[in-house]
Amino acid sequence: MRPFVFINSAMSADGKISTVARKQVRISGKEDLQRVDALKARADAVMVGVGTVLADDPKLTIKSDMLKRERVDQGRTENPLRIVVDSNARTPVTAAILGPNALIAVAQQAPRHRVEELDKKAEILVVGESKVDLAALLASLKDRGIDSVLVEGGATLNFALLSLGLVDEVCTYVGNILIGGSTAPTLVDGDGLISNFISLKLKEIRQVGEGILIRWAVLGQGP
Repeated sequence: MRPFVFINSAMSADGKISTVARKQVRISGKEDLQRVDALKARADAVMVGVGTVLADDPKLTIKSDMLKRERVDQGRTENPLRIVVDSNARTPVTAAILGPNALIAVAQQAPRHRVEELDKKAEILVVGESKVDLAALLASLKDRGIDSVLVEGGATLNFALLSLGLVDEVCTYVGNILIGGSTAPTLVDGDGLISNFISLKLKEIRQVGEGILIRWAVLGQGP
């Protein structure tokens, strides 16, 4: 058993989620940012890879005070559980994501001194030997009552989850800009596939501001 897992990302019209410098770039407009905030408010947890933490230093918290109050009124925490997949414990101790209700998933082979430093700032979950076992991580989250996980990148984590069949839905906002760059990250990078591609089923497509929102159900890999 695992939670419902959905990836949400913004990309440029040429499919890039960042620049060749791998630094955060504003793609979404006001309307889409509000949509994403509502997604966070509905989720039990928000997950990112350590690369996103190193590049963007996100907080992963809800911006709307109203949405926070609604969660509290429902008996939930003000913000969802914030999770970093960080096999080698590379998350800086000054990272904005750290603090109460934050969890760092590390592997057994992560440097002990780094794990001990992070343990002072967030909950540490050791799952996997040389790298984080994503299936085991999600099973552990389900055991603690986490029923939905919003994944906000990056491209390597997106590919890892999809290739393991651990994603139920992919939602992409395609913004009205072009970024370019042969090495700029896309929605799904990692090792890539040369066959047995991951199939999707279109669930929704609509205009949001000056961009397009596309929502897909993940059907899994096929021949």
